[in-house]
Amino acid sequence: MVERKSALKRAPVRPRLDELLEKARNHEMTDEELKMQRASFVYGNAPEGSRITRESAAASVDHLRVRKMPA
Repeated sequence: MVERKSALKRAPVRPRLDELLEKARNHEMTDEELKMQRASFVYGNAPEGSRITRESAAASVDHLRVRKMPA
């Protein structure tokens, strides 16, 4: 069997990463950022070969329909 490196070592110090993580923790997303994120999710999860484009995904987030789930 191949010997593997231990995964129990401490992660290397990455000050730039720590700085970016702290900035992300304190960031409040705007409505525009949330819309962009939703559109990206819709487009990224569209079935292959579908007619969904980035533009149609972006337009769709303005028309969200929330339905009540049956009990």
